[in-house]
Amino acid sequence: MLIKKYGETYKGKKHLCLITDALCPLKDPDVGTKEDQVSTIARQMVAFGLRMKNIVVRASLSGEPHMRVIIENDNLLNIFSKKSSAKTLFVDSTTSLRGARKTRDISPVTIFRGDLELSEKMKIKVWVYKKTGEEKFPTLKKYSDKAPSTDKFATHEVKVDYEYKSVEDPSKVVPPEQRIKGYRYGPQVVPISSAEWEAVKFKPEKSVKLLGFTDASNILRHYYMKDVNLFIAEPGNSRATVAVSALARAMKEMNKVAIVRCVWRQGQQSVVVGVLTPNVSEKINIPDSFYFNVLPFAEDVREFQFPSFSKFPVSWQPNEQQQEAADNLVKMLDLAPSGKGEILQPELTPNPALERFYHHLELKSEHQDAAPPPLDDSLKKITEPDPTLLAESQSAIDAFCGQFVIKENPKLKKSTRRFLREKPSGSDEPNGDGSVSDAQAVNSMESKPVVTVDKIGDLTPIQDFEAMMSRRDCPDWVDKAIEDMKNKIFGLLENSNEGINYPKAVELLVALRKGCILEQEPKQFNDVLEKVCKICRKRNFSTFFDFLMSKKLSLISKSEAVDSDITDDEAGSFIVKSQPKHED
Repeated sequence: MLIKKYGETYKGKKHLCLITDALCPLKDPDVGTKEDQVSTIARQMVAFGLRMKNIVVRASLSGEPHMRVIIENDNLLNIFSKKSSAKTLFVDSTTSLRGARKTRDISPVTIFRGDLELSEKMKIKVWVYKKTGEEKFPTLKKYSDKAPSTDKFATHEVKVDYEYKSVEDPSKVVPPEQRIKGYRYGPQVVPISSAEWEAVKFKPEKSVKLLGFTDASNILRHYYMKDVNLFIAEPGNSRATVAVSALARAMKEMNKVAIVRCVWRQGQQSVVVGVLTPNVSEKINIPDSFYFNVLPFAEDVREFQFPSFSKFPVSWQPNEQQQEAADNLVKMLDLAPSGKGEILQPELTPNPALERFYHHLELKSEHQDAAPPPLDDSLKKITEPDPTLLAESQSAIDAFCGQFVIKENPKLKKSTRRFLREKPSGSDEPNGDGSVSDAQAVNSMESKPVVTVDKIGDLTPIQDFEAMMSRRDCPDWVDKAIEDMKNKIFGLLENSNEGINYPKAVELLVALRKGCILEQEPKQFNDVLEKVCKICRKRNFSTFFDFLMSKKLSLISKSEAVDSDITDDEAGSFIVKSQPKHED
């Protein structure tokens, strides 16, 4: 029917989708064999530019189907794949069926055609295609209903014009030739004309150049940015095909990747540095290729430094029973169990937001007042955990929950959250006796908003200290925060008139202890506390020791930080032993 109606026109736009379980036997033809007929159909499809997609649905086999029939039908469908551009997909659920039945096929378009320059004298002709790219929502345009209903040629287009007016004279419109762009540089705005901007632009030549090779282990997965591209040899170029295949197989054998510099188009302002990963094909009719991922520059990297879990005290780490329960939970919720197909494969999982949008758009085209439809059950399996899988894994979930203390996290009001953020952690006394537990110390540190602070001020020293400790743009901030806090504490003791600064100094010591436990820097705090006690003992500041005793402040022991050399007994008796001896 498609051939008779369209003939040789619309090449590449005629599509045929076959949805079947391929479980039923086929009738023998009157002339020739089934394979001959399928081959003839495949040749006609190629001649008339007809594309075909075979979707084989086999969720659960009812009864005992004859294996000979299944094998024969699969072989016939395989002939379409070999002798035409047909694709055969096997699905086992309504969700994967929706993903296989794409409503819009995007024709592959090259983003680069040219040489992969290995050196000045060695170049390989390659084409580059997009392998993956985010499918975004269609652009919704402004619509005007002001046009007469009788006007059949009305576009209903809305045009937007902007006018720039002078601040000094709002009635005066500033023409384009009197306007110039400005870029903020510190507190000032630097004007740059369009001519200057064109002169300062970086205009590299279109090219893809090899910079070198490195071990695949040196390129971490989180370095990948943006979309994935596919490098293939120039179609029809046998020498390029052999060169790409040889290079890909050599890199695969040596576990290497290539670093390349790319400028996709002439006049492109940006240069991309990326990694080529070999993609060695397992099929005879598909040549070898490369996957390309963009790598970040220094400005693109976000550094977040965290202490190693191994440095935390034993009380903060899971025991064997907790670890075993977590392992069992991961195994039970595996989306690719042994002996079964993987659930939610990316190539067979549709975007639920787009699916729902287009469904609503279809309803709106028929009825203007149509309400948004509820989410389809097949899409709920993408957005929500599978109830069947959860039911099968309930024992593992219960065992996991039983290994941990589960507490309800109450939803705080906005005013309460603001109070907790603004309250200095050094003044917290959650245990009723003035002491602060390790867990409370961590929660206090983590509940504070991250503020860009460069030094500890006099107004809010504890908040400034915690903000500096939470900075992860450079590892030096932790040492700087601890050093500033030490200076602040010693300054308060030096300038304390009749002990007026003792409470503040103790609050800073409490905050410093919390931070040093969190960042696993016990030695720095212990050195500070020993020096403070030495100064107070030398000057006979007995009242200060009373404040330390009231807060139950002690050295950081090995149970709190694995790097500490202090035992629990030594930490608990340190303040008592450090007090100055009173003479009768």
